[in-house]
Amino acid sequence: MRTVFLVTRHQDVARMGPALERAGFSAPTITPDRLASDDLGPRGDVMVLDLRDIPPAAFGIINSSYTEQGVMMIVLVAEEQVDRVTADLAVDDFVVLPTTTVELARRIERALWRRHGIDSDNFVRCGALTIDLSNYRVTVDDAHLVLTFKEYELLRFLATNAGRVFTREQLLNRVWGYDYFGGARTVDVHIRRIRSKIEIHSHAFIETVRNVGYRLVAEARKQDVEE
Repeated sequence: MRTVFLVTRHQDVARMGPALERAGFSAPTITPDRLASDDLGPRGDVMVLDLRDIPPAAFGIINSSYTEQGVMMIVLVAEEQVDRVTADLAVDDFVVLPTTTVELARRIERALWRRHGIDSDNFVRCGALTIDLSNYRVTVDDAHLVLTFKEYELLRFLATNAGRVFTREQLLNRVWGYDYFGGARTVDVHIRRIRSKIEIHSHAFIETVRNVGYRLVAEARKQDVEE
């Protein structure tokens, strides 16, 4: 299930949470001050940020912090704030308030499709690899694979950010959490296990980027796989 954080102090936005959950999302509501005070912070797929609560300087800090972690961002603006949505604003979409839950859900779905290739049936497809996000199923060439929960979460994160390189530390933070005390080698061990399960029928998906980390692509070159 895709997690959408509603970051707001306003009831007109908070009330959309239950309707978004009925539409198939996990949609917790948090206040903007939690972004600064909570060391864990939201680690969902999408952040819906109510700009009525966020001054421009603070938005820049929030935006750079969470987009570096692969979190998509959709901003909500009042009509008098539309001039803040400039052509170079680094967000995935914006919605002018007041709006409806139906419109917001559609914009989230479209943004997920544009960024990650997640279709309306909640599948991520990357070449021969398919991840069914609703049922936690992974297949390669229609062959069902059995992964542990952490292996699935790591693969899901890489697949929903396909083509992007992540360091081991970033993967630890996003998949295991900021309070995890294991070393970066934990990531290497899980990558090896995932590769042993998904790289069948001559397929390769996860590239090692030397001295940096890992990325998932539709079909990796064999020489770029585990070194």
